[in-house]
Amino acid sequence: MRRLSVLLALLLCAALPAFAQQATGQQAIEKQMTPEQFKAAGLEKLSPEELANLNAWLNRTLDTETTKAAVQAEKKVKDENRGFFNFGSSEPIVSKMTGEFRGYAQGRQYTLENGQVWRQTDSATLASVRVNNPDVKITPSVIGNAWYLQIQGYNTRAKVERLK
Repeated sequence: MRRLSVLLALLLCAALPAFAQQATGQQAIEKQMTPEQFKAAGLEKLSPEELANLNAWLNRTLDTETTKAAVQAEKKVKDENRGFFNFGSSEPIVSKMTGEFRGYAQGRQYTLENGQVWRQTDSATLASVRVNNPDVKITPSVIGNAWYLQIQGYNTRAKVERLK
């Protein structure tokens, strides 16, 4: 269900500029305002050419701002859902683990200070290690949707899945 929600959010972000342009890009300011608002803004003093220039500028500005908002919304969805899905980014997730790290163990959960919670899915071990709030790096696999947790200062990685 979460996967469907994320995919729908990404589709909406991608389609937002086109919808906004169709919805508002063709409507002139004089049609968006009441005659009283138009007059109160002093726009009735504009020549037809000046009014056309104002409308063109407003539409360009709207298109630009809508595109920026769509890009920001898409980035937010991708950033918040990295680890649940691989969005083609090879950038690692870098954070600190909260609390004490006591080595790897299959099924163990790791909470990061960025709020993410990960669970180890493989049998990798890192015995006799006790570190408080270590720096961590979680990298996506080259192929598929696998993620690997590595504690700074240790070469051993554990395969993990994101829970939260």
